[in-house]
Amino acid sequence: MKKNIIILSGKDFDSSIKWGKVGKVVEELSELYQIVKESEVDLILVDENNIGLRSQVAIKIRRYNGLTDIWKVTESNYQDETLEDYFDGSFSVEIGQDGVAKKVSQILHAKELLANYGIIARSPQMKLIAETIHRIAPTDVPVLIVGPSGAGKELVAKAIHKDSRRESDSFVAINCGAIAEGLLESELFGHEKGAFSGSISKREGLFKKADNGIIFLDEIGETKPEMQVKLLRVLEDGTYYPVGSSSAQFTNVRIVSATNRDLLEAIAEKEFREDLYFRIGVVKIILPPLFERKNDIQPLLKYFWRNEKLDYSDAALEMLMQYDWPGNVRQLKNFADRIIALRQKGMVEVDDVTQFIDEQHFQNKNLPIPTGKSTEEAGQELIYHAILSLGSEIKMLRDLITSNLPNTDPQEVHPDNQEIAKGMTVEQMEKIMIRQVLVETNGNRKEAAKKLGVGERTLYRKLNKYNLS
Repeated sequence: MKKNIIILSGKDFDSSIKWGKVGKVVEELSELYQIVKESEVDLILVDENNIGLRSQVAIKIRRYNGLTDIWKVTESNYQDETLEDYFDGSFSVEIGQDGVAKKVSQILHAKELLANYGIIARSPQMKLIAETIHRIAPTDVPVLIVGPSGAGKELVAKAIHKDSRRESDSFVAINCGAIAEGLLESELFGHEKGAFSGSISKREGLFKKADNGIIFLDEIGETKPEMQVKLLRVLEDGTYYPVGSSSAQFTNVRIVSATNRDLLEAIAEKEFREDLYFRIGVVKIILPPLFERKNDIQPLLKYFWRNEKLDYSDAALEMLMQYDWPGNVRQLKNFADRIIALRQKGMVEVDDVTQFIDEQHFQNKNLPIPTGKSTEEAGQELIYHAILSLGSEIKMLRDLITSNLPNTDPQEVHPDNQEIAKGMTVEQMEKIMIRQVLVETNGNRKEAAKKLGVGERTLYRKLNKYNLS
C-alpha cells in the first residue's frame, strides 16, 4: 500500500534532492492542513527553514491522525540536541537522494511494525521495542518484559506470539501474583485426581495447554523460591510433574515472562533465584512508563475515542502531557472511558482533567500530585513530604531529627548542631532521615523504603547519591 508522504518546503530548500520522488511537496501550511483533513498522512518532512510549523501546528495536524510522524530535514549533519519535542526525529540532506529514500523507508517500516503488533505509539522508545520484537519473535529464546503496571507488558507478549513460528498454536497467559501460592503449581502443571482435598478429577495445567505455543508468566517476580525451582526445570529440559504425580510430563513451550519488580534487588534480598533470572531473561525488553513517552498520549487518546465525537482543548492536552500517569496506559484509558461515560461528545476541557487527577489522589493526599517532574525530583518530594509529616514546624522537625539520631554525637553532624539545623537544606534533612530510618530498620532497605513512603528504586538512588550503605 502506497504511503502518503508530504514534504513541507521552505525558502532555498535543498534542490539536490528530488523531493517529488519522495512525496508530495507543498509550500504553505494551509495546503498541508487541507491534505491532512482529507486523507491519512503517514509522514511529514519539514524543511528546517520553514518556521511555520510549530508545536501548536503539530498538535492540530495530529488531531486528525495522532500517529502522523513529523521529521525535521536539516542542511547539515550537525546534531541539534534541542530538537523540538513535537518532532519525531531529524536527518540531514547531506545523506543524499539514496540516503533520504533509505531513511524514509526505515521510518515507515517502524510505523508498520507498530501497526502490525497493535501497539498505538509514535515514540522512539516504542519503535525500538517494535524492532526488537521483530528480530526476536521468530526465535525460541525466553524473553523477560520489564515495566510498570499498566504499561502494556501483555500486549508486547502477544506481539511476540503474533510474529513467531508458534502463532498458529496457543498463547496462554497467567498472572502469577494473582493466584494463591498453594494453587499456582496446580494451575501451571495440573494435578492428578485426589492429589489434594477437592481434586475430584485429573486436570491439565497451563503448560500442557500451551504445548507448542507460548506461555506468558506475568508478575513472575511474585513467585516463591520453591516454584522458581520448578520453573527452572521446565526451562532447562521442558519437563514438569503434575501435583500428585511421579511421572514426568514434557512440554514444548516458549516462555515469555514479565515483572514490574527490580529482580536484581529481589535476588540481592534472596527472594528470586539468580539462575532463573538469567534463564528467563535471555532477551530483556524494557517497557518505559507513559511519562517517559508522552508523545504517545495524543495518539492513544485518538485511538480510545476513535468511535466517539470527542475532542480536547489545547490546554487540556497540555495538562494531560504534564501529568505523570502512575497507572500508565491503563490509567489513561480509564480517563478516556470516564469521559465517554460522562460526556459522550463535545470538548474536553482543563476542568475535566483536573477533576480526574484530583480523584486519583483523593485517597492519599500526602503524595504529591505529579506534574511532569523527573523521577529524581518526584522521589525527593516524596521524602520531603515524609519528613514534614513528622511535625508542622521546622523547629519541631529539627529537634526531632537531632534528638533521635541513635548513638550519634551531634558534633558528628556539625560542630554547631543548632546552626546547621537552622539552615538545613531539603537534601541535608533527606540524608539524615534516610540514615536514621536505615538504623531503625537494621539496614533492611525494603522496610526503610516503606517507612519513608517511597519505592525501593528511589531509595537505592538516594543511597548512591548520599554514599549511604
